[in-house]
Amino acid sequence: TMLLLLKNIRIAEGKSGSKTRDLLLRDGIIEQIAEDIPARKNMEVWQWDSGKIHVSPGWMDIGAQTGDPGYEHREDLHSAASAAAAGGYTSVACFPNTHPAIASKSEVLYVKNKTAHSPVTFYPVGAISEHCEGKDLAELYDMHTAGAIAFSDGSKPVQDAGLLLRALQYARAFGGLVINEPQQRSIAAGGQMHEGLVSTSLGLKGIPALAEEIVVQRDLRLLEYAEGRLHIHLLSTAAGVALVREAKKAGLPVTASVAVANLCFTDEKLRDFDSNWKTLPPLRSRADADALLEGLHDGTIDLIASNHVPWHEEAKNLEFPFAEFGMSGLQTTFALCRTFLGEHLKTAEVIEKIALAPRRILGLPVPEIKVGARAELTLFDPDAKWTFEERDIRSKSRNTPFTRQQFKGKVLGIVNNGQALRFA
Repeated sequence: TMLLLLKNIRIAEGKSGSKTRDLLLRDGIIEQIAEDIPARKNMEVWQWDSGKIHVSPGWMDIGAQTGDPGYEHREDLHSAASAAAAGGYTSVACFPNTHPAIASKSEVLYVKNKTAHSPVTFYPVGAISEHCEGKDLAELYDMHTAGAIAFSDGSKPVQDAGLLLRALQYARAFGGLVINEPQQRSIAAGGQMHEGLVSTSLGLKGIPALAEEIVVQRDLRLLEYAEGRLHIHLLSTAAGVALVREAKKAGLPVTASVAVANLCFTDEKLRDFDSNWKTLPPLRSRADADALLEGLHDGTIDLIASNHVPWHEEAKNLEFPFAEFGMSGLQTTFALCRTFLGEHLKTAEVIEKIALAPRRILGLPVPEIKVGARAELTLFDPDAKWTFEERDIRSKSRNTPFTRQQFKGKVLGIVNNGQALRFA
């Protein structure tokens, strides 16, 4: 029997503020919530000196890359779980860009079986096309029955309009969600960063905002025609935000996300040619970052994603034009929100965007903090100061620009799947 007592914890209940309580968990179920639960001999007790320890429903990421199967030198499901947990995530909807791709029942089951006893729950996102190659529709219904939570070609966004249309129509039959990143690859071809003043001054080929805008426009029209459900993943431009805002006003069943880096930073970060800042979507202008924040506030953008793309040293430690795109992100999402968006986003809003909205979009129940509920919880101190050191990295990959970064907002532990992990 696992008996865990959490002392003096603020229960964060979204918009309605918080109250301080003790929580007693038995074998992963919340057994008691009271003002003071006395500790007994057989209990593990977690308490902190700070009076500012919060508990919320466990956080969930959409779109992290795990590298498993096939690219285990970058990441595997075990190391991804470790990084996710340390970042406060108890659930991850992982993208299908593996080798083989998650494009049939057997790969969906591989992910589910391999992570069955993990403290982090993995929900495989099935591929839209065979091998994520953008040609032939994959076995969507088979994957759905095996437990695929949604469908996407992940980091290889669908370029062919007919293919995306068929995916929307086909998934509609069983209520499936289609996820697509808005990037027109032939317009972006050869681009290294956002096309703008900074790219010009650095002499790097740019990725125009247009490469996003026309795909957002296209995908919204396809959704209107096909009906079904669409999630536009990782908006990065003011134009993209404006189009989604308009579509939502018109009542289209569309949702959208933003990568945390695109909210916090701009293309100015690339002046030192540090390839850890080389991401897709690229970091864009200040005006774009402001528009993304505005979209987050008014509900145009539903959730914040980690955009976790682990790369091994040999893929990143190259001259800027040759380095791969992507940043390892699962461990730092919350800390980035608190450190760089603290004035703009209240803690409750961050929780809404990283715990509640992702599940609503995927049709999953939000974990409840009440007696009798299965405990899927994240414990955190929204104001604790700490430094992210190289030795803290849990991912197999080290492609993060945030080592030695001083952060505000610390994850202290997670509870999920009958397991409890404490980090501080």
